Amino acid sequence: MTTTEAEPDADADADNAGDGTTGEAKAATRTADETAEADAEAAEATSEETAAGATGESAEATEVAPSRLPVYLTVVAIVLALLGGWFTWQAVSLRTADSASNAALVDTGATAEVNSAVTTSLNRIFSYSYDKTEVTEKAAATALRGKALETYNQLFGQVRALAPQQKLVLTTRVVSSAVQSLSGDRARLLVFLDQSATRADNNSTSAAASQLSITAEKQDGNWVIVELEPR
Repeated sequence: MTTTEAEPDADADADNAGDGTTGEAKAATRTADETAEADAEAAEATSEETAAGATGESAEATEVAPSRLPVYLTVVAIVLALLGGWFTWQAVSLRTADSASNAALVDTGATAEVNSAVTTSLNRIFSYSYDKTEVTEKAAATALRGKALETYNQLFGQVRALAPQQKLVLTTRVVSSAVQSLSGDRARLLVFLDQSATRADNNSTSAAASQLSITAEKQDGNWVIVELEPR
């Protein structure tokens, strides 16, 4: 009898032990799942932060190192605008001094004519080659008169002496000119020139800009330069 009554207790203990083991396993499984889920969420958050940081750094780098070309273009545009404004101011200030007799204000044909004649003359007389100086001298004799010819001969005398030795070639181009006043057969102009010089003796090249104040007169039907003043 004792043995028979003890069997249910043994089975109950076995069942309780089985239930305990199953509960612990389920709890361990839930804990593992929760831990894995937490790790996944943390990894996802870290990935998002890293991506956001990389995007921010990329945007910042883009902002810090913009293209310099637009900056250069802006500077050039400002310089050209200032140069154009300066010419306009100079021309207007002198025109208004005696606007009643200033044909440059109304006679566009005559203004264009004197402008073209002076531009062509300056391009010729300030461009020369060491082996063809006579071409420049001939152009100067045609385009210049009076004080202008005297001033030019002084300047060209120095060039004539150095050009053969240095094998100098000078190219001059009028980049901008403004007729300040035009009255009858007399005109005053402001002129900007670009000059490029090449020396064949040492293969060097240099560039420069200059400004001239010009007085021109119409003689025998042609505009000639009678005063030439560097500024």
